[in-house]
Amino acid sequence: MRALSTRLLLIRACALLVLASACTTALAGKIYQWKDAKGVTHYADSPPPDQQVKDRRIDNRGAPVVESTAVGKSVENPQCTSAKLNLQILAGNTGVQQDTDGDGKPDKTLNDEDRANQRGLAEAAIKAYCTPKPAA
Repeated sequence: MRALSTRLLLIRACALLVLASACTTALAGKIYQWKDAKGVTHYADSPPPDQQVKDRRIDNRGAPVVESTAVGKSVENPQCTSAKLNLQILAGNTGVQQDTDGDGKPDKTLNDEDRANQRGLAEAAIKAYCTPKPAA
């Protein structure tokens, strides 16, 4: 009889732990902060459209996570950033190597023709992914 009550107690404790861990993950999430036209600070779990916001990350105890990055209009497309970096590297005089077999290690040094082809691809990616600055 005693083994049965110990086993039941163990099952209940495990179930309680599972429920408690599910609740803490539900509380963690992104919080956005912004100020309206009157200067009032707002917080929400979804950002307002067409407004500069700050991404506030909060852990499951309510404490802010140290890193906080601005999100919204000012964030550049990652493909745009990569294309600009590639174009900058290709414009230099240093040798550029490429991974042609997909093993993660460069195995081919680009010649002038290959470099020109890659430069054209980078310029096309910049046109596709980088939004032009609005005229002032």
